[in-house]
Amino acid sequence: MEMDWQRITPMVITYRTKSGSHLVWSLVAGYPEWRIINLDILDYCCSPRSLDGLENRDNYIFIQGDVCNPQLVNHIFITENIDVIFHLAAKTHVESSFECPSVFQRVNVDGTRVLLDAAHRAPHRPQRFIYVSTDEVYGTSLDEAFDEGCPLRPTNPYAATKAAAEYLVRSYWDKYQFPIIITRSNNIYGPRQFTEKVIPRFLTLLQNNNKCTIQGTLAMSRHFLFVSDAIQAFLLVLEKGTVGDVYNVGTSVEIPIVQLARELVRMVKNVTESEVNDWIEFVSSRPQVDLRYPIRSEKLQRLGWRAETSWAEGIRQTVKWYQDNPDFWLDVNEDQRIRKEPEKASNT
Repeated sequence: MEMDWQRITPMVITYRTKSGSHLVWSLVAGYPEWRIINLDILDYCCSPRSLDGLENRDNYIFIQGDVCNPQLVNHIFITENIDVIFHLAAKTHVESSFECPSVFQRVNVDGTRVLLDAAHRAPHRPQRFIYVSTDEVYGTSLDEAFDEGCPLRPTNPYAATKAAAEYLVRSYWDKYQFPIIITRSNNIYGPRQFTEKVIPRFLTLLQNNNKCTIQGTLAMSRHFLFVSDAIQAFLLVLEKGTVGDVYNVGTSVEIPIVQLARELVRMVKNVTESEVNDWIEFVSSRPQVDLRYPIRSEKLQRLGWRAETSWAEGIRQTVKWYQDNPDFWLDVNEDQRIRKEPEKASNT
């Protein structure tokens, strides 16, 4: 299906997502001829300040609402000619998914169902539905790097709901030839990420003169993808991706969690090497901890994508942003912002 790239209306579903505001900014600033509609519930991990400066842009519309609300979502698709949907809305905190899996089921699965149904039934047929998933749907691996054809074996409630949502998205392609594309990303990091995720969590703890807490003593590592590289991947699959297909969005930057903590201690506290471990504490592990999520991205690379931001530059920008904006998340309730109990620390 050929798209008219001169004037389209993307709808970005961004609530509860770490990269949604960056995508919205990229679309509004980079495509002034497009009309960007942003649906966001502004949950605890989203700040309106992430979108400061966009409210007066002529090509931007913000709607505060819940993707699980069929009346609202149907109304949007009936009254607006939506050409493209970027669906990033999800609850993503793995620790919380063990505590309240039903909430993850509602948002991640039922919300996707509501959105798919409204988009499919819309009077104006969308040309692309891009569902942003996660590398965690593959499960953990010590040696094998997963490609898009590997089976899904999620090991926590969050990943299970993302896999279930993927099957829903795929079913609309299989039955209706509804033009979906699925992406599966490594851990995305960068400025403005909420403090429950590992990098901003460590940074915020250190800035408050607290130790970095690491769950368990197993050799956990994560692949970290800078947010601007993730956004470029989403835009590339919109332009060149094959409908009905899946694309891994991966990086070669794999950092052990212990090494990450030590690196951030050095950057934030400026201590001697012998003092670094004084700022690290090992705490009780959660019920299920995956050691690593290696994925292969040759399929996306054949479209022309490469991760361009080095780890050194990405983490430098990220640390600087949190140092320059220490109060950004202070308006969030304490019990929602940083979990103080060590056993509640999250590493994904």
